[in-house]
Amino acid sequence: MNPELAIVLGLLAAAIAMFAMNKPRMDAVGLIMLTILPFTGVITMSESLAGFSDPNIVLLGALFVIGEGLVRTGVAQRLGDWLMQAAGTSETRLIALLMTVVATLGAFMSSTGVVAIFIPVALRVAQSTGMAPSQLMMPLSVAALISGMMTLVATAPNLVVNSELVRHGKAGFSFFSFTPFGVPILVLGIVYLLFARRWLAATSDRDAGSSRRVSLLDWVEKYQLAEREFRVRVTPQSPLVGKTLGEIDLREDSGINVVAIERQRGFSIDVLAPRARTALQAEDVLLVDVFAPRMDIHKACLRLALDELPLTGAYFSDRSQEIGMAEVMVAADSSLVGKTVIEAGFRTRFRLTVVGLRHGQIAMVAGHLTEVLRVGDTLLLIGPWKEIGRLQSDRSELVLLNLPAERSEVLPVPGKALQALVCLLVMVGLMVSGIVPNVQAALIACLLMGALRCIDLDSAYRSIHWKSLILIVGMLPFSIALQKTGGVELAADGLMAMTSGAGTYALLASLFAITALLGLFISNTATAVLMAPVALAIAGDLHASPYPFAMIVALAASTAFMTPISSPVNALVMGPGNYKFGDFVRVGVPLSLMVMIVCVLLVPWLLPIHPS
Repeated sequence: MNPELAIVLGLLAAAIAMFAMNKPRMDAVGLIMLTILPFTGVITMSESLAGFSDPNIVLLGALFVIGEGLVRTGVAQRLGDWLMQAAGTSETRLIALLMTVVATLGAFMSSTGVVAIFIPVALRVAQSTGMAPSQLMMPLSVAALISGMMTLVATAPNLVVNSELVRHGKAGFSFFSFTPFGVPILVLGIVYLLFARRWLAATSDRDAGSSRRVSLLDWVEKYQLAEREFRVRVTPQSPLVGKTLGEIDLREDSGINVVAIERQRGFSIDVLAPRARTALQAEDVLLVDVFAPRMDIHKACLRLALDELPLTGAYFSDRSQEIGMAEVMVAADSSLVGKTVIEAGFRTRFRLTVVGLRHGQIAMVAGHLTEVLRVGDTLLLIGPWKEIGRLQSDRSELVLLNLPAERSEVLPVPGKALQALVCLLVMVGLMVSGIVPNVQAALIACLLMGALRCIDLDSAYRSIHWKSLILIVGMLPFSIALQKTGGVELAADGLMAMTSGAGTYALLASLFAITALLGLFISNTATAVLMAPVALAIAGDLHASPYPFAMIVALAASTAFMTPISSPVNALVMGPGNYKFGDFVRVGVPLSLMVMIVCVLLVPWLLPIHPS
C-alpha cells in the first residue's frame, strides 16, 4: 500500500466514522472531504469540484422539482384517495395497493418525498379502518425503498452507478433497465410483508386519538349545519339569472345567506366566493345557509325557480380544497362588539361568511346573523382559505382559534394535476426515446411545470434537497482518488481473492453483501460512490460485461431495510409507526437476504456476465 492510498483511506475512514456518529451532518462531511482531498496531492481542486458539473447532479435536482410539482398539484393526494376507495375493508388488498402505488410513484420522484406524502394518507387510512399505524408504516417504507429499483431516475445511487459507467466510456443504463429487477422484488416484498407484519405490534397509540385535530365534519355536527345548509341550482327560468347578489339581497328577502357558488367552466367546476357584485348565471349551484328560524326552503325554491340538490355533511370535506372553515373569537377591543353579524358586514370586511355562533359552549341553531356580538363570542366562518389565512395577520378584531385538520391537505396549486401529469409523461417519453439526454428531458419537464404554473421558482428552489446533492458532490472525489492511488484495484483484487474458485454467483453475492452492509453505516448514495468503481474494476479483471456488476451494486444500495438509520425513509416512519430499532432488524434482515438471492439469480440471467 503506497502512502497516498493510506492517506486517502484514512480520510475515507474518518468520513465513515463521522457518518456513523452523524456529527457533523452528512453534507458538511462531504464539503470537508471535498476541501481536504486536494491537499493530499492525489487529485487537483478542479477534479475535486468536478461533481458540480456532473449531469446526474443536475438531473437529481430537477427530479426533486418535478416531485414537488406532483405534490403541489394533488397528483399524489389523488392517488391516496383512490387507494382508500379501491382497498375497501380488505387489509390484504390495502397493503398490496399501498405498496404498489408508493413504488410506482417513487419510480419517478424522491422516495423520501413519497413517504412524506403517504404518511398522513396511511394514518388516515389506519384511523378509518381501525388498523394500527404500525401495520402500514413498514410496508410504506419498504415499498419506497424498492421504488429505487424500478427506474434509472428513482434514486441517487442508480444515477451514481450510471455516471460511473459513462465515465468509463460505457453506454449508461436506459430508463427502464432496472424495472425487470424491481417488479419481481416488489412482488416479493408485498408477499413477505403480508406475513411479516404480524411480527409488528398491532396496538395503536391511544393517546393519538384523544389529541386528534377537529375536522370539518366535527363542526358540521357541533353547529348543526346539516339542518341549515342546502344546495340549490339556478334554473334558466329563475328570476335570479343575470342579477347580482347585491341586487336580490336574499338575506333580507328570504332569510337565506349564500355561502358559495359552484360554476361550470369547461370540464371543471369553480367554487366562487359570494360578493355583492357577483352576477348569477343559469345552472349555477348555490350553497346556502338558512338562518331565519321559520324559513321554509322548499317554498323559497318554488318561488325563485330553484332546484334542490342533495347535500350531506361530507360535502364540506369533499370541497375542502376550495371551501375552508375557521373558528374565531371576538377580541376584547373589537369594533364588532355590540353589532349584529349583518351590521358588522363580515362579507365586505373579511370576505368570509358567518355560519355559526356560540355564546360560551352553546351553539345557536338559527338567528345567528341577527344576534348581537359580545366579547369572547366564538364564530364559525366559511370561505376561501386565502381569506382565512389573512385572519392570522390581524388579531385586533378577531382572534383565530382553530383550523380543521383538512387545512394541512389543501393544495397550493389546485386544478393543475393533469398538467403536472403531462409534464411527467413528457419527461419519461423523452428519456425512453433517447431523443435528448436524461438531464435535458428533466429540465424540459421542469420548465413546462413552471410555464403551466404547476410550480413557482421559490417552491422549486425549496424542494431541492441540497444536503443530498452536496453529499454526493463531496464524496465523488473519493472515487477519483481511490482509482488514482490503486485503492479500487486493491479492493477488487481482495474481493476476487476472497471468492476465488467460488464462481460468479458467489462473487455477485459478496459484492451485494458488502454494499448492503456498508449502507448500514453510511448513506446508500455514498456507498454507491465507493462501490461502483470496485464493481467495474472486478468486471475489467474478469474481462466481463460491466453491467451486471454495476446493477448488483445499485440494487444492493437500495436494499436498506435492516435498520432505521439505513435510510431517511426508515427514519421517517419510525415515529408514526411506533417502531423500535429491533422491528427493522426483525423484518429487514430476512427481506434483505431474500432480495439478495433474487438479485444474484436474476442479474446474470438478464444481464449476462459474458455476452455473446
